[in-house]
Amino acid sequence: MSLDGQHVVILGGTSGIGYAVAAATAAQGAKVTVVSSRRDRVDRAVAGLPAGTSGVVADLNDIARIRSVFDELGTLDHLVYTAGEPLLLSPVADLDLEAARTFFELRYFSVLAAVQAAAPRLRAEGSITLTTGTAGPRPLPGSAVTSSVCGAVEALTRALAVELAPIRVNAVMPGVVRSPLWNFPDDLRDRFYSDTAAATPLRRIAEVDDIARAFVFFLAQPHATGSVLPLDGGAVLA
Repeated sequence: MSLDGQHVVILGGTSGIGYAVAAATAAQGAKVTVVSSRRDRVDRAVAGLPAGTSGVVADLNDIARIRSVFDELGTLDHLVYTAGEPLLLSPVADLDLEAARTFFELRYFSVLAAVQAAAPRLRAEGSITLTTGTAGPRPLPGSAVTSSVCGAVEALTRALAVELAPIRVNAVMPGVVRSPLWNFPDDLRDRFYSDTAAATPLRRIAEVDDIARAFVFFLAQPHATGSVLPLDGGAVLA
C-alpha cells in the first residue's frame, strides 16, 4: 500500500520518534500534520519537514481541544500517537501519586480521547498506530507506573482492533531508544545507553529512525491489526 497523498496525523510529531515518523511518512508522499503542545516545537518541526507538512498546537491533556483538532482536520487516513513526557521512574515507596496520575492522563487517557475523536473521520482503509514499550512485558525496579501504562496501551490496541474494524489498530513497542525521553544527566544517560547496548544481542541502542520504520510498516501493511511489534534489539533474549 502506498502512502502517497494519504493524510497522516501524528500526535507528538515534533520530536524524537514522532518527528522521525513524520519525516519517514512525508518522504513517501504522505500529507503530514504534526500536533504538539508548544508553538515553537510545531514551527521548528514544520520548517524541518518537507513542503506541505502542517502543524497544530494542542494540549493533549485537554480533551475538548483534542476533539476540536480533529473537527478542524476533517477526513484522515492514519492516526499515529507518539506523544509523551519523559518516563516516570520511581520506587513505589517514593512515588508522587499526582505525578503518576498526570503521566497516565497523557499516555493513556489522551490516547483514548484522540482515538475517540479521530475514528469517525478515518477512512475505512485507514489505521491507528499507538506507542507502548517493553517496560510492559519486562518491567524493571522503579517502573511500576511506566510498565502499567505500557500494559494498558497494549491491551487497548487489541480491544480497539476488534471494535473499530475494518480500521486497523496496531502498536509499536520500542525498548531503549536514543531520544529525549531519557532525561538523565548526560553522563548517566550515556552510561545507561552503553550498559543497555552491551546487554543486548545487537550491541547497540535503537535510533528513532529505526523505530519510525515500524510505524511506516503498520501504516502501509493492509493485513496487520491488533499487532504489537517489539523492537528491543533482542533484549528479551538476554
